[in-house]
Amino acid sequence: MADIKSPRLLYIKGGLMLVVGLLASGLLIAEHPTAKVALLLALAIWGFARAYYFVFYVIEHYIDGTYKYAGLWDFLRQVFERNQVKRSSKGIIECEARDSDSRSVS
Repeated sequence: MADIKSPRLLYIKGGLMLVVGLLASGLLIAEHPTAKVALLLALAIWGFARAYYFVFYVIEHYIDGTYKYAGLWDFLRQVFERNQVKRSSKGIIECEARDSDSRSVS
């Protein structure tokens, strides 16, 4: 699926996301109208919003500008792939160091 480029459609999409979030939150609080449920829901929303901000803004602008994502799954895939490369590179460096040590001892 192609990226949405129309500002009008992007605003509509954002509005629909807001409506879905408000409806889901309202229904949850209507089903369990307690301060505890409202507080936990507010904390969950705030925590996920901060995590989303971290993934899409903080990492790109303050940590590593080479990270570019299409979504959360793309972010997780890139993190996993980078960790795999670091692990395999570290193993190669360690093996080369052991090989050079064993050659110098002989």
